[in-house]
Amino acid sequence: MPKINFTITTPDGTLFKEEVDQISLTTSQGEITILPNHIPLVSDIAAGEARITKDGRQQPFALYGGFIEVRPKNEVVVLADAGERPEHIDMEAAVAAEARAKKALAETFDPGAYEDAALALEREQARIRVARKYRARGFRTSGQRGE
Repeated sequence: MPKINFTITTPDGTLFKEEVDQISLTTSQGEITILPNHIPLVSDIAAGEARITKDGRQQPFALYGGFIEVRPKNEVVVLADAGERPEHIDMEAAVAAEARAKKALAETFDPGAYEDAALALEREQARIRVARKYRARGFRTSGQRGE
């Protein structure tokens, strides 16, 4: 079966670049899965989990917005606003940032500040969901103090 040439790029650089079997991630319309020979597609990415499958093993990521482009010849590129592996998520920092975002949402009346706070809340909730899910499966995340 053919492989997919897959790359995740963020403003900080290339987060992931390998040949994979399939990619599942969240868009604003719901979850999609890309398999080899998928039709060309461009879609936005919502904050959430991405699962990359290679040789029967899954590698999860938390992605925070951006775009996916499925190109001809089994090439898929994700341009993400930000992203990280579950084991790199600092749960204490994510929970504290979630609380700050909730407070900002409750206290602001400025539409721009409200939108920024809402995006921050969405990002932190996605980080927490992905870290908790994979922590329960034995992935080690940073910020764990013997939990």
